[in-house]
Amino acid sequence: MTFDKTKPVLVTGGNGYVASWLVKYLLEDGIDVHATVRDPANKKKVGHLEAIAADAPGTLTLYAADLFDENAFDEPMQGCEVVFHTASPFVISGIKDAQAELVDPALKGTENVLQAVERVKSVKRVVLTSSVVAIYGDAADMADAGIDAFTEAHWNTTSSVDHQPYNYSKVRAERRAWQINEKQDRWQLVTINPGFVLGPSLTQASASTSLATMKQFADGTLKMGAPELYFGVVDVRDVALAHIKAGFTPDASGRHITNSETLSMLEMGEALRGEFGERYPFPTRELPKALLWVAGPFQGLARKFVARNVGYPLAFDNSYTKRDLDMEFRPARATVVEHFQQMLDDGVVRRRG
Repeated sequence: MTFDKTKPVLVTGGNGYVASWLVKYLLEDGIDVHATVRDPANKKKVGHLEAIAADAPGTLTLYAADLFDENAFDEPMQGCEVVFHTASPFVISGIKDAQAELVDPALKGTENVLQAVERVKSVKRVVLTSSVVAIYGDAADMADAGIDAFTEAHWNTTSSVDHQPYNYSKVRAERRAWQINEKQDRWQLVTINPGFVLGPSLTQASASTSLATMKQFADGTLKMGAPELYFGVVDVRDVALAHIKAGFTPDASGRHITNSETLSMLEMGEALRGEFGERYPFPTRELPKALLWVAGPFQGLARKFVARNVGYPLAFDNSYTKRDLDMEFRPARATVVEHFQQMLDDGVVRRRG
């Protein structure tokens, strides 16, 4: 399948962390971008996109769209051959109603975008931003399955609306996307499944989960030690590039684990200490699991999460993504350092020394 780069593309949730880089790269490649956002008039939220567009050969058109509005995507999708559906909630703490705050928006947004794809006959390919948590729910799943690493063949079967609800929302949305795709043969579906996305933001650092996790390295939360938790880390710029390759590579297909390498929280702390020295209370050891079992609920860590994630190794096989999308990934430790540097530059973390 070939694609005409003179045709516009649609990016949903165009002002998001990953989507902003995606829009930037598309515009710089001379591609016309239709981007949906909640409020195109909110300069604080979309001004960075407009500034990028002003200096790029591609043109940017912003559209207001709500994930729950089933008719919101038809107009911005007109004439597009490629649709990048990145819009989805990313919140894992402070949730009062997981079904309403996570599962419903992820599921309904995916359904509404893909139903618009069904109506707009110009669309040839949809690239869906999924997650590695659609592949696994807890780190213990790897040991339970008796495998050395997760691949694109694995699906998260252990999350629920009550346990790991964010993970559950991602697997429900991706499974629904494949169900809709399999009922027709006009348009292709390709998914990008990133892990813990870090790296520089094109906007002032927002109240994201990535930011909240990284702030713990500076605010003293991890001073006594870090939980033995592992993350598949990937640079935000690589995730954006993977989307573009998935959108325009003629033979691209299937799901794509989009991770550079796996790091523990302690290894992330060590990378930060190597760059910033002892100015911040970076962790120097790992906390005993028994201590987290007792103290975890007071720090927002459910005991079931501690039981099924702390101390379990985690590994991902990204060889298919490297091969299918011709991808190379930035070193994860350098990405961690760049992310922390931006937090300093933005004033999110106070400079010391």
